Amino acid sequence: MPRGIPNAKRDESQGMRYTTFHVPPQLNPKHMSTSYLKSESQIIWGRKAARSKSVADDAPPEGRRGAHVVVIHPGSRYLRVGRASDVTPVTVPNVIACRTINAPAPTFSKRISRPRNGNARPLPPSQSNNDEYAVARESDDPFDERIEVIQVSLRDRMRFYKLRVTPDAAIKAATFNEQLKPELIPEQNDPFCVDWIHDIATEPHYVGEKALRLADPEKQGYIVRWPLIMGSRFNTRDYTSNAMIIDDIESILETTLQDSLGINRREYKDYSAVLVIPDYYERPYVRDMIQLLLVRMGFKQLCVQQESLAATYGAGISSACVVDIGATTVSIACVDEGMVVPETRISLNMGGDYITEFLYVLLDRICFPYRDIDLARSYDWSVMEDLKSRLCTLTENVALNLYDFVVRRPRQPAEKYGLRAYDEIILAPMCLFEPRVIDFEGLKQGTRPSQEPGVSEDIIDIREPRDALVDKFTQAMIISTQHLFAPRNLAALESATAQSQKDDAPASGRQTPAVATNSNDAPSETPAPAKSEVTSASDTPVEGEATSKAPTPPLPSSTVGVDEAVPENAAASPGTGEGAGTASSGGFNLDIAFEASKLPMDVAIFNSARAAGGDEKIRKYLQAVLVVGGTALIPGISHALESRLQAIATPLVANMDKVQIIPPPKGVDPRVLVWKGAAVLGKMDGVSDLWLTANEWDLLGIRGLRERCFYL
Repeated sequence: MPRGIPNAKRDESQGMRYTTFHVPPQLNPKHMSTSYLKSESQIIWGRKAARSKSVADDAPPEGRRGAHVVVIHPGSRYLRVGRASDVTPVTVPNVIACRTINAPAPTFSKRISRPRNGNARPLPPSQSNNDEYAVARESDDPFDERIEVIQVSLRDRMRFYKLRVTPDAAIKAATFNEQLKPELIPEQNDPFCVDWIHDIATEPHYVGEKALRLADPEKQGYIVRWPLIMGSRFNTRDYTSNAMIIDDIESILETTLQDSLGINRREYKDYSAVLVIPDYYERPYVRDMIQLLLVRMGFKQLCVQQESLAATYGAGISSACVVDIGATTVSIACVDEGMVVPETRISLNMGGDYITEFLYVLLDRICFPYRDIDLARSYDWSVMEDLKSRLCTLTENVALNLYDFVVRRPRQPAEKYGLRAYDEIILAPMCLFEPRVIDFEGLKQGTRPSQEPGVSEDIIDIREPRDALVDKFTQAMIISTQHLFAPRNLAALESATAQSQKDDAPASGRQTPAVATNSNDAPSETPAPAKSEVTSASDTPVEGEATSKAPTPPLPSSTVGVDEAVPENAAASPGTGEGAGTASSGGFNLDIAFEASKLPMDVAIFNSARAAGGDEKIRKYLQAVLVVGGTALIPGISHALESRLQAIATPLVANMDKVQIIPPPKGVDPRVLVWKGAAVLGKMDGVSDLWLTANEWDLLGIRGLRERCFYL
């Protein structure tokens, strides 16, 4: 008799019982049967599919496919919205100017390091060195040291391609720019004259281009804010609550739909919405955006998809390593047969805005002729954006050329300036591969978590540490930061992630080569730098001497051993920060996601491919690298990325073929490729199983979205 089940007959034979309650005997299992949840009609999704099929049969035929599907792709700099049947989306700046009583002065958050002692006039190079490719240190400023490292990398590539260096180019450019005077352009002769808004607080808010055309927001009584920063994360630096952010996002969406697409608020119930979210997302962001679209705005139904998957649909391929270079983040993820591999996701804190700011810092060193520039003003920032789009390149064939640009300011005639620059136009985009100049620690100043620490809608089993950290960091991030771990903590992290990696891997039995294997067919060891090494957790991986024909930074050195014995109770404990991946005492005390975001872009792409599996997977994804985003328009970025990846992969991966960068389809702008892929998804018949309605969201919440999607 099993323990805990009383025997009624035995109780009756033992005299007085402890209770008068009759304990029924155990039922015969042969007589028990049920049909609960054994048919599709008893499941909410099955009933929904049956209803939608009957409605579709009775409904009259529509016009163009996707005409009643709105695709929304929000970003930190631009918002792209359009019908799924449209060829291209409507692109508007994701900014809003709201009327306020005491409007603060506009401020600019610096993301690039600045010289410590101000700007110094470039000094002539040392005459003791006859090497034309040598770079002379200008001062003992740490910023000059970082610039020197980037210049050395550029000169090494110029040496390999046998390109000549112009001597004293910085001095010649600074002398020319210092003496230059602007040329005034009358308003009647300026074809691109800006229609500035000079009204004082007549509208409750301005959205998009109108918000950027305010002559003086502070004096006019408006505060200009960007709701999203760092990709698609809430701007907690400028907002005091998430409710204010959602209100501004709703105002931007409603105004754009009304002005650009002609869809008013009463018609939202007739439209379905496709929301594009980042690969490495924050759950509070996804939850609040779904609540906004389904409940507050009242769309008929919603489908949520990730950027990498949408990019592969837009490019017409099924598997690729997608690199989305946005304004403030670089998102990297591998897509395998229409599924985003979750452990390959990694997000870098760099992007097109960093290139713009770095270009300003470099031009300021050679006496930028427009001396009244202030990046906090929208029209001055647009000047640098125009210079970046026209001048910046990654082609090493550089020369001392003359450029021009026009400055348009409110209540003043346009001014045309001349500019001489040398290698500054190449060094600026090279910050993606040499992120030493980025002030990563300053990015977190003034921000707060988008959700209170410890608050979660899911019930997490504390016996499985990896389940608690599934949204905090990925295997690619662990590979990128393993050089910062002590051996004891790395082994503890492996034990916490081994089971999840086994569950996420497909039936092919692939393994992650960086953390738990020493097999001969996986690059489990990375080469250590030849000249320098990592010394602290705040440093980014540094480069050593080039070992291939193209000078590129090698992988960060791995100084940890995975064979050291670790006690069973050395498992990591979950962190408390939102999206941080920080472990508490007894663990690793390291913000894994933030430290991984400091990695050079080429190294991060290789680590993302390593997280997918062994050599076969690395070769598969590195031969199909899809680069999208606005920064992908920089000339020469495909060749620069391809040569650097080839130099990293050749000594580490057996039988490595040529790395290939897949260009976008002919005639497709890489900036809208993700949106076009989401539009393709919105028009497919198979997407009918992925729609989520407001009633299902109210009933199931985030669990309903998890059952509709494969990545939550």
